[in-house]
Amino acid sequence: MENEYLYRKIDDQLLAWSKESKRKPLLVRGARQVGKSSAIKNLAQHFEYFVEVNFDQQKEVCTLFEKGISPQEICENLSLIYNIPIIPGKTLLFFDEIQEAPRGLTALKYFQEKAPQYHVVAAGSLLGIAMHSNDSFPVGKVDFMDLYPLSFSEFLEAVGQEAFARLLAKKDWGLIAAFRSKLIDLLKQYYYVGGMPEVVNAFINHKDYAEVRQLQQTILDSYDRDFSKHAPIAEVPRIRMIWRSVPAQLAKENKKFIYGVVKEGARAKDFELAIEWLIDAGLIYKVSRVKKAGIPLSAYEDFSAFKLFLLDTGLMGAMSGLPPQALLEGNVLFSDYKGAITEQYVLQQLKSVKGLSIYYWSSDTSRGELDFLLQKDVSVIPVEVKAEENLQSKSLRFFVEKNAGLHGVRFSMSDYRKQEWMINYPLYSVGYIL
Repeated sequence: MENEYLYRKIDDQLLAWSKESKRKPLLVRGARQVGKSSAIKNLAQHFEYFVEVNFDQQKEVCTLFEKGISPQEICENLSLIYNIPIIPGKTLLFFDEIQEAPRGLTALKYFQEKAPQYHVVAAGSLLGIAMHSNDSFPVGKVDFMDLYPLSFSEFLEAVGQEAFARLLAKKDWGLIAAFRSKLIDLLKQYYYVGGMPEVVNAFINHKDYAEVRQLQQTILDSYDRDFSKHAPIAEVPRIRMIWRSVPAQLAKENKKFIYGVVKEGARAKDFELAIEWLIDAGLIYKVSRVKKAGIPLSAYEDFSAFKLFLLDTGLMGAMSGLPPQALLEGNVLFSDYKGAITEQYVLQQLKSVKGLSIYYWSSDTSRGELDFLLQKDVSVIPVEVKAEENLQSKSLRFFVEKNAGLHGVRFSMSDYRKQEWMINYPLYSVGYIL
């Protein structure tokens, strides 16, 4: 079936939110086209009535909020416009692209304070940017959920490989090793296809890698148009330069972001706003360096050194013009880029893990670098990423020996292996470990 809804982990979270007695209005954040609206429409099947207000497409509705943001008035007016009853407990009220409505975000505050009986959910692709405008943001008055492109585990379920998803979740490493070649093939597919729902759907239906690439390019073109539509005019050229430089930055041996790669002689102050805009839009992720393994890691953050990643491995391949044969069949000329796409993949899986703080570490003396240094609760986890089966881990071992009590994690194409100072996990299990 064309464009079938793909199960997302957020579906269970949305349903749980809808059943809470003390819920707040919900704000679902994420980049454009990661599936926010589809997930909320999927939640609507649990309600008798569904009212969807898209402020980007239905500009005339925006004026409702300019006239007044009393929840009662809003509900009465929307009920008249859409000819759908808005009844507490029976109607799901969905404000899509809420950042386009003047005072739309402020209205959520009043729903929480004066009409908490309604089920109100809002979504927006540029909510981070809206927070910087003059709109009063409802601090403490809303619940948040973040949606990212499909993770590898969601991809496995989507492409009909639920059995492998269940196997990985069980962490039966002996049985997992027996299926390693099949799992590696599926992982390579994911590297190329990525996790944008429209792209995954097309891949499921047609298994056509040319169509996959064409759809990815269409998404990239739409993001490019967003730069012109939403960003300050003076920043648009810089935003494009940063955006297009990310794959090249990750392909370097030292993946630290270098302004000079963007433009010769460029300095931080020239591009800081452009980077922040892309982060707010959910299109890039920033991973800062930390100087030591202390809790909280944020106390040791080095704001001058960081790595930038894209939101999706498939889009990264499309931006780089990566042909499917290089990735799926292996190619000696592809070896340098393999490390970049593998690290991008790992970061993408880590982003979907709740309560995880993500940094990286490098020594002041250039004696080593860890791809990631994570904090979950009171645990610090040093992580090394290997694109192949090369199991030399000098930096990881040095770091673990230097920091007593830490245990290293390495992700590689090798099977599960436990040692005194480190555990090696296969790359296809990243989303099931933390």
